[in-house]
This record gives sequence, C-alpha cells and structure tokens, in this order.
Amino acid sequence: MTEGPILIMANKTKRTLNPGFSSLLLESMADGVFTLDDKGRITSWNPSIERITGYNAEEAMGQPCALLNFTQCFQKSCPTGIEDCGILQEGRLDGRECFLRHKEGHDVPVIKSARVVRDENGAIKGVVETVTDLSELKKARREAEEASRRLREIHRFDNIIGKSHAMQQVFSAIRAAAASEATILLQGESGTGKELVAGAIHHHSARKMMPFMTVSCSALSESLLESELFGHVKGAFTGAIRDRTGRFEEADGGTIFLDEIGEISPFIQVKLLRVVQEREIERVGESRKRTVDLRIIVATNKELAHLVKSGDFREDLFYRLKVFPITIPPLRERREDIPLLVSHFINAQNRKTGKNIEGVTQSSMRILMEYPWSGNVRELENAIEHAFVLCAGGYIDVFDLPVEIRQLAYRPGLRKAPPVGRAKALSARKLSPEMLLEILNDCDWNKAEVGRRLGLSRTAIWKYMKKWGIPLKRPIPHTF
Repeated sequence: MTEGPILIMANKTKRTLNPGFSSLLLESMADGVFTLDDKGRITSWNPSIERITGYNAEEAMGQPCALLNFTQCFQKSCPTGIEDCGILQEGRLDGRECFLRHKEGHDVPVIKSARVVRDENGAIKGVVETVTDLSELKKARREAEEASRRLREIHRFDNIIGKSHAMQQVFSAIRAAAASEATILLQGESGTGKELVAGAIHHHSARKMMPFMTVSCSALSESLLESELFGHVKGAFTGAIRDRTGRFEEADGGTIFLDEIGEISPFIQVKLLRVVQEREIERVGESRKRTVDLRIIVATNKELAHLVKSGDFREDLFYRLKVFPITIPPLRERREDIPLLVSHFINAQNRKTGKNIEGVTQSSMRILMEYPWSGNVRELENAIEHAFVLCAGGYIDVFDLPVEIRQLAYRPGLRKAPPVGRAKALSARKLSPEMLLEILNDCDWNKAEVGRRLGLSRTAIWKYMKKWGIPLKRPIPHTF
C-alpha cells in the first residue's frame, strides 16, 4: 500500500474516505482494510472488512480495535487499549496468522498486518490495518487433507498398504475370502504380510467376534506341534501333568492360522487332513473325538505343488488346503507401493519415538526404490526403524539407511533383484554332501533357510543330513 492512501485513511478528523481514486481502490480490495486514530478508535472500514467480520461501518466506526478480538497481535490476546497493544511501540506488524471473532460469534482465520502512520514531524496520526481472509484457504487445506486421508484408506486394507494393481487384486481376494467359509491358502515370500492378510480375512468375516489363533508350524518340533495344535491329556507323555486344550479347540467358532504349513511332518499332515475334512480332533493320549467349528487359513513361502511332487507333502491334503489360494506379491514386484509404505512406517516411528521426521531425501528414496528387498515389507520396516536411530534431521538421508542397503546402492551390478527362478534352479541341481555343507554354512546352519534356498522342506534337509552323516548342529571346531 502506498503512502498517499494510508495518510488519507489515517486522517482522524474524517470518519469516511474522501471520494476519488483512493476510496474506489479501497472499496474494490478483496482484503479487509480499516484505520484507527491515535486513541485506537476505528476511523474507516472498507466493504471487505464488513464481509469478513460481519460488522457494517456504522457498527464499527468509533469502536476500539478490541471489537474484533484478534487471537494474536504482539501478545497472546487482544488488549483493551491501543497503549497496551504494542503497535505504537513496534511501528509495524507483518503477516501474523491468527483468528478474529466474527459478529456471529465464530472465529475467522486471517492474516493480519498493521502500520503506524506519522506526519512530517514524526507524530503518530493513526494506524492502518489489513486483514486477509483465510477461510477458503483453510477449507481447501481441510479438503486436501481429507482427500489424502481417503486416498490412504483406499490404498490400504486394515494394516495392509498398497496402491499397485497386484495389491488391489489381493484386497479383492480378501473381501471374497471373508465372505466365504472356504479354506484359504496364502502363498508368498517371507515378509510379505501373510499373517496380516489372514487377520484381515478373519476380521471382515462373520467370525470376527470369535477367536483368531496363530500357530507357527516351523517353530516347534513334531511332538510339541502336535500338543500345541491338538492338546493333550494328563499323563500322555513325560511332563504332561495336566490336561491341555489345543489351539484347534481354542479357536472353536473362530479362525486358526497355520503359518509355514510346508514345514509340518508327514505325521502331522495326516492328523491335519482329518481336521480339514471332518472338523474333528483327538487330544494326544486320548481316543475321544471332539468336534470343532473353525475356519482354517494356512500360509507358506514354498511351492506346495513342488513338495507334493517330491513326496514331502500329501497330495490329498494339498488339494484340501488350496480351495481358495491367494498369492501375495513380493515387494520388488510392487515397487510403486514403497513410498506409501515408507510414509506409513515413518508415521508409526514418529508416534513411537516422539520424533518428527517428515520423510526421506530424494537420493534415499531412489535407493529404497532400487533395492531388491529379499526380506520384503518386513525388511523395509526394519530399515526405516534403523534410520530413525541415526537420523538427526527432518529427513532420512542415505547414510541413515542400513549399511547393506547403502553398499548395494553403490554397486550397480547388484541392484537388480535376483531372478525369480533362482530357487527352482538350485533345487533342480543334483544336491551333494559338499553342496549341502556349503549352503548350511552360508545359512548359519538354519535348516529352514537352507530349505527355502533349495526349494525343499526342512524335513527333506534333515533327511539328507541324516543320510550323509552330517550333524544336525554346527560342529564345534577343535582347539589345540
């Protein structure tokens, strides 16, 4: 605003603007403009400030500025007099975002600026204030935030996040599975979120108010898994000092999720087949049949069809379990979901740690997008958690990421994801004792991981080790 119009507005001897260009200019302005005399009384009031505040010129003229009850000027609230305001001492106020109180009692978001006007001798003649209405901008922000929230909801199903076509197909399959009572087979690599999918199916089904039980079949030996699933009676074996209800009974009326189903022994396979077919169980050490009403969901990171061909998995059980198969894609096949997942994990870590990290740098995102993610979503989540430990700024940078991800970023030849058929190629090769020992050492003698690399079950690995006289645990080196 130029000095001329300000002087005209601040003239405390006149209650209205003089006709002419200046008054026409003020009347046409979208911003609200009003002036005060040196006592803080309103001396002019343009049409826009009438619209913003609800007060017409007759109601406002001669009133103190406190009429508008600004939430912020130089202080936290509007004082009763101009002497306490601070504008006379400071001389100006630039772009203060605050609220004013509308005539009807609601708050209006505005940006307020003010200038003290002096005569040629430096004496204060008055104050000119401008008010920009932010109502439409705030509304647009709210609509944008709501649209963003709805978009995030569209791209997630419970705690499963993804906007890719592959994940939208998974979401459709979850809805279809939840509406049925069919046995579900979830297939996907480790870390893709099979347990989350199982939980989503249960919590959107008619059984959602009933129990949801999870059992990791690879974590227990055959005898312990049998007791865990079917329960036992007192005295069934050494240490069975009381009756125990198994997970199948505990899940009665609800859903049981059996993870790593490809790891179960032939004996457990036979017992599971009866449950799938007849919904009947027998506790260990008891001949009484018990009926259970439950939904069965199983998951594996193996190709069960290959285990059937190799004789490691019963064909009749396989076909009973794959009534409705759902394949969950690995992260490297849905890279467009990585930014959504990164944002989700950052928000989760912000809540957990109290930090306020806003995102990742462009170079970091490029690395995250190119990394093969053999551990899938679980590995990405761990990478973000690692970065939170190191990140001291507002954005996760390259050197906040785990070292193995950074190193791969600077080795262009290793950036590509491993071929999908690599595990099949390994399993097709003739396995030898020397090769098995090499892979055991590479996998730190984790037989389940060896099986995953070779496309064989853990039971098959155990049989090969027994056949070739390889100890089940890593040999302790002799010292001399």
